[in-house]
Amino acid sequence: MANFAKSNVPRFSVDVYQNPYLPEHGQEVNAIVTVTATGGGTTGGLPLPGPPHGPEGDAPRDRSPDAPPAAVVLMVDCSGSMDYPPAKMRNAREATRAAVDAVRDGVAFAVVAGTHTAKEIYPGGGRLAVADAATRASAKEAVRRLTPGGGTAIGTWLRLADALLASSDAAVRHGILLTDGRNEHEDPETLRETLNACAGRFTCDARGVGTDWEVKEVTGIATALLGTADIVADPAGLATDFTGMMAAAMGKEIGDVALRLWTPQGAEIAFVKQVAPTVVDLTGRRAQAGPRAGDYPTGSWGDESRDYHVCVRVPPAAVGREMLAARVSLIRPRPGDAPEVLGQGLVRALWTDDSAASTAINPQVAHYTGQAELARVIQQGLDARRAGDEGGATAKLGRAVQLAAASGNGETAKLLAKVVDVVDVAAGTVRLKAKVAEADEMTLETRSTKTVRVKKAAN
Repeated sequence: MANFAKSNVPRFSVDVYQNPYLPEHGQEVNAIVTVTATGGGTTGGLPLPGPPHGPEGDAPRDRSPDAPPAAVVLMVDCSGSMDYPPAKMRNAREATRAAVDAVRDGVAFAVVAGTHTAKEIYPGGGRLAVADAATRASAKEAVRRLTPGGGTAIGTWLRLADALLASSDAAVRHGILLTDGRNEHEDPETLRETLNACAGRFTCDARGVGTDWEVKEVTGIATALLGTADIVADPAGLATDFTGMMAAAMGKEIGDVALRLWTPQGAEIAFVKQVAPTVVDLTGRRAQAGPRAGDYPTGSWGDESRDYHVCVRVPPAAVGREMLAARVSLIRPRPGDAPEVLGQGLVRALWTDDSAASTAINPQVAHYTGQAELARVIQQGLDARRAGDEGGATAKLGRAVQLAAASGNGETAKLLAKVVDVVDVAAGTVRLKAKVAEADEMTLETRSTKTVRVKKAAN
């Protein structure tokens, strides 16, 4: 493990947990990579005391010394369905005003009203405002005048947010999106193209309010833009949720961080998945970074820790051979210069004829393999239930109950208990409930990728 620190960013550490031993001619190496950032999220997104410094004490070359520490755009659904019931729009206004109150001084921000078009309601003119008491008050007054009417075309909201955020050279660029309905005024391909265009340009948290929205749309937005997704079934809970999201955004200190994986000749990356705090498959997000190296995006960081499951295929070898299977580097790009290395770890492979050593599964790898399966079988079970396949739904959701209990994922176990009657936890025996509240099913689906962390043991 190596640590690299700068005075104006969090300090990162990289730890690798694995069983390096393979049987003769074995080819698959699995490791859990834990990335931890400390010392950066305590200022709420504001610069640490003193001027920012580059490697030689100069101002960083990738942003102006006068750049805001963060830029955020709030996208609020103002479609006609937000008036049914009227309390939904009222709560959305209150939540947005509460979120504006949580924007720290010096942060660039804007508010967008989303219908079948996107409209800047504050500050307007294709620009961002700089937060202070006066601009927050003006923004809240503009939000107070929001009224529902029109359709839903989420891609237009995201494109406007992208244009607004692109006008800033802030270290962290973030969006918060609220919708109550399906993306009915835009075809799915347009939304996919928009997400592909916005990926890597800003992160975005997405929330569905009520139960008339599409879970896969909202979670797809959050996954593509490396943010969080959740349901707020009762609109009365919006203010608390929005305030929490904004507080989390204000705690980010560094953006555009990536995992760079280098493999030696003959080895290749099979997959890369974030496995805590949520399961996100990053395999298809690889960007080539030179010979035998690829970058996988991780988004913005504050004070936090995340776990990644890395699987490497190595060329088969005889007993006694040892090799470096992969070098894991946490990097931040610097325009016109080599990327800044924030932390580094190594994944090893060692071939042995000791069957006990080669068949042992590292506890961290075993835990997160189970958590990934848990997320997968919940989705499969709910899809089967909606398709009328009771047998398939019962089998998959029964397996989910079993996995949730075995891994200590109590929150997911509670959500599952609202969809199935548990007969035998250990055996995974369940019965589908005859009646399930739509909010309960949507909550389980939306939160199915949330994981619990495994207690780390010494390597």
